[in-house]
Amino acid sequence: MVSFLISIVVLILGYFIYGRLVENIFVINKNHETPAVRLRDDVDFIPLPTWRIFLIQFLNIAGLGPIFGAIAGAMFGPSAFLWIVLGSIFAGGVHDYFSGMLSLRHDGLSISEVVGVYLGNNMKQLMRLFTIVLLVFVGTVFLMGPAKIIAEMTGNFWNLWIWVGIILLYYILSTVLPINKVISKIYPLFGLAMLLMAIGLLIALFGGDYTIPEMVPGNLRNMTKNPEETPLFPILFVTIACGAISGFHATQSPLMARCLKNESLGKKIFYGTMITEGIVALIWAAAAMTFFGNVDLLNDAMLANNSNAAWAANEISANMLGTIGGFLALLGIVAAPITSGDTAFRSARLILADIFKIDQKKIRNRLYLSIPLFVVAFILTQVDFGIIWRYFAWSNQTLATVVLWTITAYLAYADKFYWITLVPAVFMTMVCTTYILIAPEGFELDNTISYVIGGIITLIVCMLFFALIGKKREDYKTTES
Repeated sequence: MVSFLISIVVLILGYFIYGRLVENIFVINKNHETPAVRLRDDVDFIPLPTWRIFLIQFLNIAGLGPIFGAIAGAMFGPSAFLWIVLGSIFAGGVHDYFSGMLSLRHDGLSISEVVGVYLGNNMKQLMRLFTIVLLVFVGTVFLMGPAKIIAEMTGNFWNLWIWVGIILLYYILSTVLPINKVISKIYPLFGLAMLLMAIGLLIALFGGDYTIPEMVPGNLRNMTKNPEETPLFPILFVTIACGAISGFHATQSPLMARCLKNESLGKKIFYGTMITEGIVALIWAAAAMTFFGNVDLLNDAMLANNSNAAWAANEISANMLGTIGGFLALLGIVAAPITSGDTAFRSARLILADIFKIDQKKIRNRLYLSIPLFVVAFILTQVDFGIIWRYFAWSNQTLATVVLWTITAYLAYADKFYWITLVPAVFMTMVCTTYILIAPEGFELDNTISYVIGGIITLIVCMLFFALIGKKREDYKTTES
């Protein structure tokens, strides 16, 4: 319990101390007219109240991540606490703040376009394809997943495809209508519900007969059933993504960068929501480690239920929070993925709009870009996503890694303290390369061989990066001046 409490305090202090450092390195301009004001179109660019933006951004980046990822990560033991704390403060918060603020400084551009500004046209083209495919996959899976859950919960009163149609209709509306018509009305309610669920679990942990394991040397080890098959490094750092660092966040931040009224709100919206998500992930990880008795029993329960985090989340909520918990669990398991799916499609539309320079004031133009996305998504619902979705976790962290390198390039070009993102960029490069070499969906190589190859690839990436920025630094300074 002591380690858990210290972790929460450290996260809060991280927001005030490290968050301020990050803000000072970026150097905000309170007098700078934001895209929400300068480019206002009352569709995507529109000033919104700060509290509303905070809850929208929180739900945008959270979804099921800090619940399912934290439960799966808890199978490794208290090491999960350490990654959530350090990851949120030194990687995720920094990643989210700079990606959001760079979007804001570049007229609310999508992350693929921001990458192109600092890493060149070739990387921009690659990231355009990568992010659109990733977002369509997210939208498709979060179309079928909730539809299946609702159909099962209602005893198949309505056919699965009727629910798919209903959710798809909502996705279309939330993607093409102005952001203040649907998303800004619904998201704050669901975001508040997710926060209340976490607070309820926190109260239950303190008030019940639960013993949260401590982060002592003996517990900071791989506590899964097959440590050799699931090595703590890098598997844990990909399993817990949204609760520590996630590339998906960088695709969502431009949505709110187009709604901020002042640059001074950036720390609260971008860094603050990441820290909040880290606290939520901590609570769920602690609940998972204690509700089933201990970490070993958690592993037994998860393996007996095919490692189904949704099942575990439902069991924890219903038993620790009672009737209200059951309702909140339903809200989380059904509403959270839907609210990730709709913004995934909206982000994809905005990326396409940025690529083809298509004005989005007219709903006709929004439909031109959105309808093909939904047609592709509906076709993909006919495909078994079991295998494809296994690559999402790795793809998500790879996107975060590219964004970290992009931010490092920006800081280096601007002669700012780039080590603040260089270190997590190098670390995440090592994570992503070794993961795809070790994982079953990758090359399934021996762990030691994977570490060696991963290290070599990471070194090569670093050398290529510094060669690139060495050539572009003078061009950037000339452009800025």
